[in-house]
Amino acid sequence: MTADEILVKLKNKQYAPIYFLQGEEPYYIDLIANFIEEKVLSESDKGFNQVVLYGKDVDVATILLQAKRYPMMAERQVVIVKEAQATADIDKEAGIKQLEAYFQNPLPSTVLVFCYKHKVLDGRKAFAKTVNKHAVLLTTKKLYDNQVPAWINSYIKNKGLQINPKATLLLSEYIGADISRLANEIDKLAINLKEGQTISENLVQENVGISKDYNIFELQTALINQDVLKANRIVNYFEANPKNNPLIPNITLLFSFFTKLLCLHAAPDKSESAISKSLGNRSFLVKEYLQAMRIYNYARTVQIIHFIRVADLQSKGIEGGNMADGEILRELVFKILHPIPEEVLIN
Repeated sequence: MTADEILVKLKNKQYAPIYFLQGEEPYYIDLIANFIEEKVLSESDKGFNQVVLYGKDVDVATILLQAKRYPMMAERQVVIVKEAQATADIDKEAGIKQLEAYFQNPLPSTVLVFCYKHKVLDGRKAFAKTVNKHAVLLTTKKLYDNQVPAWINSYIKNKGLQINPKATLLLSEYIGADISRLANEIDKLAINLKEGQTISENLVQENVGISKDYNIFELQTALINQDVLKANRIVNYFEANPKNNPLIPNITLLFSFFTKLLCLHAAPDKSESAISKSLGNRSFLVKEYLQAMRIYNYARTVQIIHFIRVADLQSKGIEGGNMADGEILRELVFKILHPIPEEVLIN
């Protein structure tokens, strides 16, 4: 089942005896577990009938001891196992046997929830098949970068709001595929908006800690326009404010931009419509990429991607000794703006 399907059933008070929530993306695991923790029992029933356990503190026998209790003066009880993947014997033969026996015959008056984060059960093994057959199973996956804009648009639409394409780009590029952080930032943006209103790029810049004039997107634009003065001003700002402008995410965004540029150089169709399609139908980016293609030809783009890889290694201390983050970015920006002859690189 999907997270949305599970939530619909929970909201309609259709509760299952066991929920097994697993996978790489913790956002949906937390979303469902928190809903069950907050909504399934009334406040008066929670005192005696709701137990939250942590995997590192318990074993399978302790979990099942709680699950097999009958509710006290209530219709049901809730047992939530957070960080269930850390339970010492959950992947051991003895623990698995106990779990399989309970899964095959659960107590109907217990809602037992396993939050099994950052990993999944081996689908080839018998226990995974038992879970799939007898529990409500959710398996979450991290979003790919190209799925982030669609997720943002969908999340905002569900809140009864709208967002313009540039604001979507800012959020997706600046925050990335961290759904928990994306949801948190969007929730903050939505606080002062009424239904139907639009989230603009200015609102994002003002509330998500992105400086309007000194951010990675402005640096990217300065590089495209060969604006040396502006690029250096932004580098100076980043160097003076390292907390708000960490090096590695900025390098990642530059790498993403120039790899897209390389793909566009290699594409057989370089028409505006084809470029827009390859950029996820974000037509407002077409002009920027066309300008970049004129400034940075295929060979230069390959060279710049090499420079970005070197900067990434420098940021991790693998190359460049003890260079400070500001020095690494300054050197990278210089190399991007000033072509280096191949014979110099070879020597």
